[in-house]
Amino acid sequence: MSWLCLAMLCLTIRAVAAEPSVALFYGENPPWDELRAFDVVVVDPDHGTISPANHQHADSSVFAYVSLGEVHPTRPWFNELPTQWQAGKSPAWGSVIIDQAAAGYPTFVTDKVIAPLWDKGYRGFFLDTLDTWQLIAKTPEAQARQQAGLIATIRAIKARFPDAKLIFNRGFEILPKVHDLAWMVAAESLFQGHDASKNSATEVSSADREWLLAQLSNVRERYKLPVLVIDYVPSNQRELARKTAEKIRALGMIPWVTTPGLDAMGVGAVEVLPRKVLVLWNPTTGGDNVFYAEAQRFLSMPLAYLGLVPEYITTTSSPPTTEMIGRYAGVVSWQRDPQALDGTGWLPWLRAQADKGLPLAMMGTFGSYQDEAALRQFGIESPQSNPGPGMQVVHQDAMMGFELPVLPRTTELQAVRLAGEGKPLLTLQRGSEQWHPAALTPWGGYVLAPYTVGSLLGGDQEMQRWYVNPVSFLRAALRIDGRVPIPDVTTENGRRLFFSHIDGDGFASQFEGTGFRFAGEVLRDEIVQRYRLPLTMSVIEGETGAAGLYPQLTPRLEKAARDIYALPWVEAATHSYSHPFHWGNAEQSADSVEDSGEGYHLPIKGYRFDMAREISGSADYINRQLLPAGKRVGVMLWTGNCVATPNALEEADRAGLLNMNGGETRITRSKNTWTLMAGLGLQRNDHFQVFAPNQNENVYTNLWTGPFYGFERVIETFELTDRPYRFKPVNLYYHTYSASKPAALNALHRIYAWVDKQSLHPIFGSEYIRKVHDFNRMVVARTPTGFSVRGTGDLRTLRLPQDQGIGLDWKASEGVAGSYPAPEGRYVSLTGAAAELVLAPSAAALPYLAEANARLTEFARDGKGLSFGFAGHVPLSFALANAQGCRLTAGGRPLLPYRQAAGLNHYRMEQHAESAFKLNCGA
Repeated sequence: MSWLCLAMLCLTIRAVAAEPSVALFYGENPPWDELRAFDVVVVDPDHGTISPANHQHADSSVFAYVSLGEVHPTRPWFNELPTQWQAGKSPAWGSVIIDQAAAGYPTFVTDKVIAPLWDKGYRGFFLDTLDTWQLIAKTPEAQARQQAGLIATIRAIKARFPDAKLIFNRGFEILPKVHDLAWMVAAESLFQGHDASKNSATEVSSADREWLLAQLSNVRERYKLPVLVIDYVPSNQRELARKTAEKIRALGMIPWVTTPGLDAMGVGAVEVLPRKVLVLWNPTTGGDNVFYAEAQRFLSMPLAYLGLVPEYITTTSSPPTTEMIGRYAGVVSWQRDPQALDGTGWLPWLRAQADKGLPLAMMGTFGSYQDEAALRQFGIESPQSNPGPGMQVVHQDAMMGFELPVLPRTTELQAVRLAGEGKPLLTLQRGSEQWHPAALTPWGGYVLAPYTVGSLLGGDQEMQRWYVNPVSFLRAALRIDGRVPIPDVTTENGRRLFFSHIDGDGFASQFEGTGFRFAGEVLRDEIVQRYRLPLTMSVIEGETGAAGLYPQLTPRLEKAARDIYALPWVEAATHSYSHPFHWGNAEQSADSVEDSGEGYHLPIKGYRFDMAREISGSADYINRQLLPAGKRVGVMLWTGNCVATPNALEEADRAGLLNMNGGETRITRSKNTWTLMAGLGLQRNDHFQVFAPNQNENVYTNLWTGPFYGFERVIETFELTDRPYRFKPVNLYYHTYSASKPAALNALHRIYAWVDKQSLHPIFGSEYIRKVHDFNRMVVARTPTGFSVRGTGDLRTLRLPQDQGIGLDWKASEGVAGSYPAPEGRYVSLTGAAAELVLAPSAAALPYLAEANARLTEFARDGKGLSFGFAGHVPLSFALANAQGCRLTAGGRPLLPYRQAAGLNHYRMEQHAESAFKLNCGA
């Protein structure tokens, strides 16, 4: 049968888009965030780190791999398998072949194999080695016995677990009798295979391909079952993997093209577009706390803007052994020490990753000053002479000279030039000799010191500036596809987010204006009750509580706190018990005999630092003493240096508290540099610290030494983090002590007045924190028609390029409510945790949501009309596009636009929520 005929045979098969996407990953630590892009994920359940209950989602299920025909001696149930059932060996895999005709085998499988997996939470099973019996059954009678035994085992599984979903790997001979028990049928090696005996990739012969395709077509046409095809391609041939998957998909079958070890992120019905970036940094220069490392301070913000999630790893660690392709978007190495990577194994590892196609960005130095052979592998060489007097800049790319002018400099400069292909970003020359301190290369790109970050006025951290535009460089070096949607935490439903949170410091401070009032009382009367915007409010138990510094003031202070927490627009947070100034030192002092730790927190009599007392204990106090029925503390706001230790983060997570604070975003017009913008937060072991989007009034008032009206300059920060790029939401973050001084209080009024004039989307601090967590784990995948996105539903915005000549197909897309222009593209508004973006050169001009100041609670299209609902924190305000001539009702009552402009209908209501909007635009 010819290939063309076989292809035509499959044209009758229904489209694979309606069938589940499937991924198989048998490695020890599956990349769960990325695998969530698939409807079904098959894993090896014998890895002790896997708990399926933690990774089952409404749109993604975890299946267990189960081998029925043979078993490897390392499997936990091998030792319970009777020796008389062991019928031979499978030399290619080192396994023992099981006699399927053994009378007790079906019960053994259900009791010893499937039942334990069911108890762990697996509800689907990939049944492998269904044809291994062919190695031992050589007569028709023996074959019949083996098939009958296998059929009995599968029937026993379904009888005991009728809701189990079973994927058969081949088993064509038994399908006539058990096809009704199969959920899907799989087969390996249709186009690209793997020879286990030789451990090598092979191209499947045309004869084998035609036979297998005939079998699979029979499965689809006769039994109406979906077919999964698993092919094998080495990780360094990613393009071949994509083409192979496309061939399988064109046949109407579900593809999964991966490495022979099934321990890599392959290409399937969708292809994951990895968002994680490995950031390599040196703990021997500048301290071993990644919080203060230049790599974290300078790279986290531009990486986040590009939609990337940094994973920091030290040069003193061993390089990863996991397969990086498909799992990571690239590697960024930030090194100051020119010999940081010498003798570490990192340079050979980086070269190997580059050979596989993983993009690399090298910043500062290459980490190897003397290893000429290693540099040559990267297409770099050292000129014969070193830079010196008379050197000139003869070429400078547009991304260079970003915040500092590029001048010839010889200090710190690692004298290199391109020896092969590449595009110089900066060329220095003296005489006939040239150097290239920055370039884009086939493997990525590099920018060497001193042309990364520098200062014209010495080493002052606040005077450091970028020589290179980090967003432009990282986008180019890491080969970021500008067509891919980027998760965005700054915006929802087209509007920039706003939230406010207060650290409770100074609640007991006396107001310096007229009348005897405490700052907490002034805050209640003049700020919180006046500005009815969502607020995340915290107190320090050691200030307000009876077990603190001022027990004689407790009744009055607690009353003010209760009044604030009783307001519906206030959510509760804790700011600890004793306000640790330095979390690391305080934690160490807890176990120290010599150090009492009193200097690391408020001087509460008789108190010695205790992590649980600080976090869960202070939350319990607020819950018990200050909150009305129905409210609970949900957030821990870090104190002091805001450098939470891994143990502190673990305690917050254990207590069920979200956490925030830290980060050093304090850009102003006088300190206008991207080096003063922090990222979204920092991973510490298995826990994540969310940074506040910008700093508080303590920074703007020179550590509360004055001028005390200085916090009004935060408005500059809000504006500079919005244009020309929107890096941050508007976060009004301050302390209770701002209400102790009239100048500071007036500054707050001016800031709130500015906020009132903006078109914003108010949320609680806890909502923002959840968005950051969603950002870190959201998966974006390419589909045949566009992109698929899956997350938790907290982050509801993607940023797309403004003009690619391709628009959104509103009718075909799912989980998409609308879009709104963005500084560098457009914001796409999502309706929930998952979305399918279908792109098309032209699509019908259907109505859609342009902007809103509230969260969508529901959204559906009905022909040309819409049904939707909102729930917000302030009176509703929203706009619809392409709604001219349409009729909008809210709860059955007509709602007219108060303004029509630029193709938008603008609406507003006094209520904060409405679940029954209907837009009727005719037939």
